[in-house]
Amino acid sequence: MAGFADYEAYDGLGLAALVARREVSAEELLEAAIERIEARDPKVNAIAHKLYDHARQAIAAGLPQGPFTGVPYLLKDLATPLAGTPCENGSRLYAGWVDRADGVMAARTKAAGLVILGKSTTAEHGLSVSTETQHCGATRNPWDLSRSSGGSSGGAGAAVAAGMLPMAHGSDGGGSIRIPAAHCGLFGLKVTRARTPSGEGWAGLATHHALTRSVRDSAALLDATHGATPGYPYTAPAPARPFSQEVGADPGRLRIAWSWRHTRPGVAVDPDCRAALEDAAKLAESLGHEVEEAVPRLDHEAIDQAMMTIVCANTAAFLDLKHPIEDRPVGREDVEQLAWEAAARGREPTAIDYIKAVETCHQLSRDFAAFLARYDLLLTPTTAAPSPPIGKLDPNRGDSQGLIEDIAPYIAFTRVHNMSGQPAASLPLHWTEDGLPVGVQIVARFGDEATLLRLAAQLEAAKPWFDRRPRFH
Repeated sequence: MAGFADYEAYDGLGLAALVARREVSAEELLEAAIERIEARDPKVNAIAHKLYDHARQAIAAGLPQGPFTGVPYLLKDLATPLAGTPCENGSRLYAGWVDRADGVMAARTKAAGLVILGKSTTAEHGLSVSTETQHCGATRNPWDLSRSSGGSSGGAGAAVAAGMLPMAHGSDGGGSIRIPAAHCGLFGLKVTRARTPSGEGWAGLATHHALTRSVRDSAALLDATHGATPGYPYTAPAPARPFSQEVGADPGRLRIAWSWRHTRPGVAVDPDCRAALEDAAKLAESLGHEVEEAVPRLDHEAIDQAMMTIVCANTAAFLDLKHPIEDRPVGREDVEQLAWEAAARGREPTAIDYIKAVETCHQLSRDFAAFLARYDLLLTPTTAAPSPPIGKLDPNRGDSQGLIEDIAPYIAFTRVHNMSGQPAASLPLHWTEDGLPVGVQIVARFGDEATLLRLAAQLEAAKPWFDRRPRFH
């Protein structure tokens, strides 16, 4: 069956509306997505597992009625179980693993009517900001195939940027949705802690949502997937109304702070990243908002130590379990060097150190709450540098401390909001002279995706990005 020729002209809601009006079928959309994956993925390497038959069977069985009924979608191949399909976490350690039941995120995704046709590539165990692994290879940026698509949701970013689908699932524990969104020219929203089913990954730093071409797709998907999960220790504050109703709503006159000066010492901000922020601040001001430069005060030494303790201790706990498939301990040959050395570091802190790290996160929540008592939103660069060349952040490059230093510019503005739990999004508002996308980050108060989405939609309308596409194919 031939696919739908105008497939890439629509966002997810647009495609779903065509299916609802019977102007196109779910089968035609699926075939359009498959055609593009088969033609384009060999260049970018965004797909870890092709689940075409799974998708066809779901359509044949009858799709649920939801906001995205019939729209093709990818799940990230990291801690997102989908019954009867692989979940290998970007790692040789999990090669051959097949999940027996759906996780909560997969179940809610299917209930929204989305057709899951594959799993996207990820950095191993979500540990890096570039998706390069021995297990799956390097995922390349469609805007420049010599560069990284970001990580750890690099496959999701590359697939959407390459036009394979209008949106894809991602997760974000230190910037892993926002960084690929910035590198690939997409909208990427990290939601408030516990807004969506995320468990207690990395002490609650990790959240699940998506990378999308449009703000309205992100909002509508959040309407379909957010909410309390039975057994979780806490949940995010309930929204006053559906998130989709915030898109296009008048944000009023907002008081917006902006800053690129609060990176830790030693992290320089690339001129393009500064320019992206300054242009966004001017655009917001031209839309009637009150905009001023204001620098949040951060204890970078405490933040560095806390993030390292939480991530490395969780990695150690994970790798100290038995091999998931074979009856033996996990060995050095099972994982990348970055994961192995992170686990070694994670065995050093005491329980008291871990408690102190969690308290640093809670203090950040309080500090940003105080800062945003004076402002509605904060604007920053998403990253301190544009997309790096493939190989620069190779997790097996043999220089772990140097690798950590090279990763620092890419998490300079993102990780603190995983630690504070606030919602934050990357918007594609700037391109370099060489044609690389550069993201601008909007940060809102804890639980206030509503204000974030109102401004994001207003900026999208003022400076549209939907029709900007890479020409790699």
